[in-house]
Amino acid sequence: QVRLVESGGGLVQTGGSLRLSCAASGRTDIIYRMAWFRRAPGKEREFVASISRNDGSSSYVDSVQGRFTISRDNVKNTVYLQMNSLRPEDTAVYYCAARPPTTDYNFWGQGTQVTVSS
Repeated sequence: QVRLVESGGGLVQTGGSLRLSCAASGRTDIIYRMAWFRRAPGKEREFVASISRNDGSSSYVDSVQGRFTISRDNVKNTVYLQMNSLRPEDTAVYYCAARPPTTDYNFWGQGTQVTVSS
């Protein structure tokens, strides 16, 4: 099993920045890709960004492209989400997720709240 623990959420004003961290433990050797998802109040969970553990290739949802950056530190088994130019519509609970090569995301963290005030 893989355990994921997020940190770094909080309250920030529009235009501000936050950095989320996700520390993985347990069977980290089976992790192929890690990602951040978010769920805003009254909305479904949304993919935000993902990164390959091996080559660092990344992808983003269009709404955060150019504002958010996902990165990883394989020595620390940690993934980061640097969020800049935050907007009120970025307010959500952000979840870290991980998956092996052949399955969907099946390891999830507990989530961290990000609130952007206008």
